[in-house]
Formats: sequence, C-alpha cells, structure tokens
Amino acid sequence: MKALILAAGLGTRLTPYTDHTPKPLFPVGGRPLLDIIIRSLEAAGCESIIINTHHLHNKIEAFLNLQKYSIPVTTRHESVILGTGGAIKNASDFWNNDPFIVINSDIFTDIDLRKVYRFHLGHNHPATLVLTDYEEFNNVLVGVDNFILGFENACANPLPCTNQGNIKRLAFTGIQVLNPEILDFIPANSFSNSIDVYRQMISCGKKLHAFMPNNHSWNDLGTPEKYIKTVIEETAPKAFMIAFPDYKDRKINMFRLKGDGSDRGWFRLVSGKDSLIMADHGIRKELSVTEADSFIAIGLHLHNKGLPVPRIFFHDSFSGLVFLEDLGDTNFQTVIMNTKSQSDIISRYKSVIDLLIMLSLTGGSGFDVSWTYQTPCYTADLILEKECRYFTDAFLKGYLNKEIDFDGYENEFKIIASQAFEYQVKGFMHRDMQSRNIMVKNGEIYFIDFQGGRLGPLQYDLASLLIDPYVGLPSGIRSELVDYCAERISSVAEINADNFCRCFKYCSITRNLQILGAFGYLGKVKGKQFFVQYISAALRSLKESFELPDGKDFPKLKSLIDNLL
Repeated sequence: MKALILAAGLGTRLTPYTDHTPKPLFPVGGRPLLDIIIRSLEAAGCESIIINTHHLHNKIEAFLNLQKYSIPVTTRHESVILGTGGAIKNASDFWNNDPFIVINSDIFTDIDLRKVYRFHLGHNHPATLVLTDYEEFNNVLVGVDNFILGFENACANPLPCTNQGNIKRLAFTGIQVLNPEILDFIPANSFSNSIDVYRQMISCGKKLHAFMPNNHSWNDLGTPEKYIKTVIEETAPKAFMIAFPDYKDRKINMFRLKGDGSDRGWFRLVSGKDSLIMADHGIRKELSVTEADSFIAIGLHLHNKGLPVPRIFFHDSFSGLVFLEDLGDTNFQTVIMNTKSQSDIISRYKSVIDLLIMLSLTGGSGFDVSWTYQTPCYTADLILEKECRYFTDAFLKGYLNKEIDFDGYENEFKIIASQAFEYQVKGFMHRDMQSRNIMVKNGEIYFIDFQGGRLGPLQYDLASLLIDPYVGLPSGIRSELVDYCAERISSVAEINADNFCRCFKYCSITRNLQILGAFGYLGKVKGKQFFVQYISAALRSLKESFELPDGKDFPKLKSLIDNLL
C-alpha cells in the first residue's frame, strides 16, 4: 500500500495564520497534522508516502527532514497547484499496480485506515470514498447499496438535499482508496479536481463504493473556529489527566468567564468535581514571541521557583490555548472591599507585599528576557512611549478630546522617566500588579496575568498595588505600606529607605499615566465602560503625586493635572 497526502493548498480560510505556517503543520495536541497522518498511515501498513506541496513547501520539507519514520516519505513540489486530481496524476510514476490511499492533510480523525484499505480490497470497484455524517458538508448522495450516486453541488439537476427514502446524504472525509485505473480519467499536466473525475467515472458507468465507519470522530480543520474546536477537544482531556490523576474520560463542560481589559478568552472547564481554567490567546499570528509564549514561559518559570502563581498543566502556544489551575472567582479587590477594619486591610496588604518581594527577587533570578513579548526590561523609552505618550494620546486626546500633544510635555516626562530608575530594586516586574490580578483561594494569595512581565523595579509593582483605582486606598495607608515594604526590602537588599520611597513616587506617576491611558482606550475604543468608573480615582491619585514637595519641578504637568479635576 502506498499513499498520497494532499498538502499543496494555500489554506486561504485560515489566513493570516497560514501566512507563516502551512496548514499541514498546524499542531493538534502538540503534534503537526502532517505528522499525525503519517503515523496513522504507518500504523495502517503503508509502505511509502508521497506528499504534494506548494504553499510554504520549504517549511514542510524542513519539518520532514527532522523526522525519523519507518517508511520512506518524500515530497513533490507543484510550482503551480494542480488540484486534487492533478496531484494524483502528477504522482503517476510513484504508483504501482496496487490500490493506493489518498488523504487530505487538513483533517483530524481516528478512522482506521487499515480497515478502509481492507474494505476496498474486498470489492472490485475502482474507488472507495470514506463518508461521514457532517451536516455542513453532507453533499454526497449514496444509494441503498452504498454506492455513490452523485455529488450535489455539481449536478445540473441536483438530487434531494435531505435524506429521502433510501438515499443518504453524507460528507466526503477526504480519505479515499483508488485503483490505478483512475489515472486514465485525469488529464496530464493540468489542473483537475478529483470530484469532477469521480463524476466522470460515474457517468461512464463506473461504480464508486462508499465506506461509512462506525464509532469514529472526524473533523475538518479548514477554518480557525474548527481548528480551535478540534484542539480543545483533543487537549482538554489531556490537561485533566495531568491535573487529576484519578480523572476518567468524562464529559467536559465549558463555561465562558467574564474578562477584563484583555482580548483573550477565559473559560472554566468542568468535569465532575474537577475544574480547570482555559486561556484562549488566539491562534499564532506571527513567528516572533507572542503573548501566549510569554504567558507560558513566565508562568512555568515562576511556578518552578515555588512562587504563588497558578500551575500550567498543558499548553499549546500555536493555538494559543493554556490550561491552568482553577483559583476560583475571588480576587483581592473583592476581599478588600468586604474588609471593614482598617487594621485588617493593612494586614492583608502586608501579606501581599511580602509575596511581592519574593516574586521580584526570586522571580528575577534566572529570568530569561527572551521570554518577553513586549520589551525585555522596563526602560525609559518604554515609559515615554507606553505610559507618557499613551496618557496624552489615549486619555487626553482620545478619551477627553483635548488638543494636547506629547511634545509639549516631553521634557518633564523625560525627567520623570529617568527618576523612575534611580534607586530601583531590580527584579521580576509583573507590570500589572493590581487587585483584580491577585486571586485568593482558601486564604492563600496567588498572582495571575503575568504575561507582560519583564525585568524592572520592584517599586513599580508596589505602586501598581497601592494606587490601584479599583480599591482606592487612602494616602495614609499607602504611605504606611510603602514604609513597610522599604523596611522589609532593606533586610535583603542594600538600599536606603528614603531612596526606595523616592523611586516609588516616580513609579507611581508613570503607572498612573499608564492606567489613565488604558482606561481611556478601553472605554472609548473598546467600548468597555466598566473601566470608565475608575477614571476619577486614578486622576485623584495622579494629582496627589504632583502635590508632593518636588511637584514644583513639573509646572506644566502639575497645571495640566490640576485642570483635569
């Protein structure tokens, strides 16, 4: 038995993802589709395989060169796409006198190919087409004797579109076993569609046999939605088996969770008494480091360091799916808003600060900046572009509709940016350390949403925590907690408490600018009104920063902020 895998398609329904990766190399469960199909053919007793290629053919060839299969696997490049029929004809010199298998490279199935081949050997007809009931593609008409009557879309007088009498309407799986005589019906050196070839054969009195497997799964992966659906169906059980040793193959229910500012999708997967969280970052759009890559790499690093982050049980960076520990629904904002005693609030914050120091120092040890998808470190350029300019463009101009340009305040912004680094305690910086990114489960604290992490000042994360507009801590409590952190950090790092607090003040300003830019963008551009309600609190916090003694060094910014309230 020999086989042809059809892999020359452009994958247009999967753009832009196929701009950098050919569809046959899309992974499912961590393995490329092409590899899954080759291994399936190996197991079925196939003696050699040829693969037709066109789009990004060099990537397919590079992948195959790295593999070790028990049978020969070769490629045949088509400089011009020849179609499914043309590919079969173009491999004429590859075939012998035996029936051969042709299979599409964009399907995911557990259909037993050995059984299909044996079925074909049991009759004397030139072709066996494997069919399944898949409503969207049910356009193959099959008679009571399981012979194919026609293909609905191409008939001048189409047969009924629904099952009537003894006629069944099924979908072609893209799996077929053919006798070499089919080559006589395919024109040489030209484009040819195999379905047109089959119609011609039927019109000439040839019979095409249908094979309908029992108890099987089959999915077409031709669109992003179908691809992601298939990956979830394949990987979610694997994640449960890793997370829960006693897990059995049970039904998994998926419930969408409400997200915050991110475009990612969040889901809770529930099977019996067990549950996981699934983060959907979307299919990879470029080959460079993505948000999903950073989420996975940083999450694994922090967890391996023994830091309080959710454990990642399974991940697929290409599909953007990450399955992780379910930490429940209670975040730190909820806990604080339900805490009435000021002393209890301070105590809870001190517990978070203790862990924040560990996150910075321990997380910074061995941190690989290649994991980051934005910038490797917190830099002056980042402050100017992603915080200061973000504030002027997204908040002042975009949200408030004020004709205020970044250039008019650039000199003062540059001073603030430079001061945010002086006396920093450098380590792992979470970058969005606010109360809604801190979960509380069974009294334990966990940090989430660490994908924007990089190296930078601990003071920035402390500022994010303490000026967090979702909570709105009074300035007196903030000052007490800054002093507490300075005292705690001085025991493990050589730094003066006053210098620590000075760096904190400037990090508070830059963080505040980022918050207002984000709230303006999310409210005006993304239509997420939830964030608008916290703009006033963020503005008050920013004004407080410029009322401190050295606020006089920023007269233009101070005047601007004063006039916004």
